[in-house]
Amino acid sequence: MKTGYSRKSARIDIRTTPAVKRLLRETAAATNKTVSEFIIESGLTEAAEVLAGGRSWSLGEREWQAFTAELEAVPSPMPGLEKLLREPSVLERRND
Repeated sequence: MKTGYSRKSARIDIRTTPAVKRLLRETAAATNKTVSEFIIESGLTEAAEVLAGGRSWSLGEREWQAFTAELEAVPSPMPGLEKLLREPSVLERRND
């Protein structure tokens, strides 16, 4: 994943256990990357997924049609919910 930055001038310092450091070194070597490259690339990928998770999604034409049909559909009756909403809430009830 490209970050768009041409010059590296910021530093990130982290502390970890020897076991975690060893695992990161082994994994980075297995992917032909330095530990820094591996950590930055993994962190950027995770950051993009987290930020995109709640912001956007896409649907194909069929899924979009089904989605909009559900939004426009008249809701089915829910007698239990209607009854619940007619009753006073726990905050409105008097404790006699």
